Amino acid sequence: MPETALPRPLTSHPATFDAFRPVPCDPLGAAAARSAHFGSRIGVDLAGGFYPAPGRYQVYLTPGCPRSLRVAITLDLLALTDTVATTLVPVSAGTPDPLASLRSAYEAARYHYDGPLTVPALTDRWSGRVVSNHTPDILRDLADHFAAPGCADLPRLRPQALVTDIDAIRHLLDEDIAEAAQRAGAAPASHRQGEALETLLAALELLDRQLAAGPYALGDELTAADVDLWATLVHLDLVDRLHLDADAVRAIARHDHLWAYVRRLHGHPAFGDNLHTDRMARLHRRTCRGPESSGAAIELPGVLSVT
Repeated sequence: MPETALPRPLTSHPATFDAFRPVPCDPLGAAAARSAHFGSRIGVDLAGGFYPAPGRYQVYLTPGCPRSLRVAITLDLLALTDTVATTLVPVSAGTPDPLASLRSAYEAARYHYDGPLTVPALTDRWSGRVVSNHTPDILRDLADHFAAPGCADLPRLRPQALVTDIDAIRHLLDEDIAEAAQRAGAAPASHRQGEALETLLAALELLDRQLAAGPYALGDELTAADVDLWATLVHLDLVDRLHLDADAVRAIARHDHLWAYVRRLHGHPAFGDNLHTDRMARLHRRTCRGPESSGAAIELPGVLSVT
């Protein structure tokens, strides 16, 4: 195992590590996703596959990674921190042990695997192999197969009646907010930037109207859609804003219901305690090569205004 681990430049997509070589900038993570997809599921083919069992599984997360943040919040909301072990893999050169363990899990799952190591990653401690590094599937399986049934104190993150809406919001967040914000920040003063910014503002307006009608993304109860929405808005606040121009950030800041929602959920321990703004900023500095824009000087009324 080499002494250092070099990070692949990513922002809102999974934190990625390449133990052998630096790689070119891939801000949307498409190349990593294609070459390193592991998509097994918990609860499928229970007779011979990965069935839910306390202590069997382990998740690898990176502090500051927004997708790792979603998993960490979900584990806390469902009181699973004693059921599913967590290993943190910092993006630094001085952490060989968790990185070596993660590489062993990838190699156990795919013979002679030499691709990038992405997190979040769910691994099976019994076989030592990666089960999945697809964050939406990890989140679904935690909510569907590990949540304690009938526990009134825990939220039902994926109630059957709302599953379609939860998945639709996740798609909207990934495509029309996270990726649109990156496209807008990567193409300043161009027609492409204008189209991306229009997409971003339209999605924010839709969600702002939704939150004007109720306290949570899908009404009166907290669901998985809130985990996705809050993490996406936090990343927009702390990272994506830095690459947008001042007028764009001012337009984003006008969505009062969204930012009040961000501040309110920040007071919930599962959300606020798992957010480390300094680590998100540090990960961004290490993995992003894009220049800052004038929006970096304007503070959104989100988590920075309550920390």
